[in-house]
Amino acid sequence: GLVFDPSGNLYGVTDCGGSSGYFGTAFELTPSKGSWAFTLLWSFPSSPWDWWPSSPLIMDAAGNLYGMTWKGGDYGYGSVFKLTLSGGVWTYTSLHDFTGNSDGANPNDNLVFDKSGNLYGMAVNGGTYGKGVVFEIAP
Repeated sequence: GLVFDPSGNLYGVTDCGGSSGYFGTAFELTPSKGSWAFTLLWSFPSSPWDWWPSSPLIMDAAGNLYGMTWKGGDYGYGSVFKLTLSGGVWTYTSLHDFTGNSDGANPNDNLVFDKSGNLYGMAVNGGTYGKGVVFEIAP
């Protein structure tokens, strides 16, 4: 999935490529003379875990981007992240690193905002019975 900003730029993720060569990127496509110019925003690392973005990006009113990774994070069970542009540089911030326990593991599918700006999503593993969770994160 892709998301437009108010200027008509597109943002998305790949589950391959990047500086690690395999674990995904976040990118921007900017309209340019009837074509699109590609800008790499973030390369997901291969260490200490394989990351792989697992959801389309979503954007808040301030232009920050949010998404999830299937693995990665501090514990290897995935993460919810925010990418923020400041001074022409995109910065990655982890909003939650899944532990594989009651908070879930391996988030997948889409993130959504509620009217207060809280994020909701699903993790397909972990939780009380090991069958996943629905989670809320207040950024």
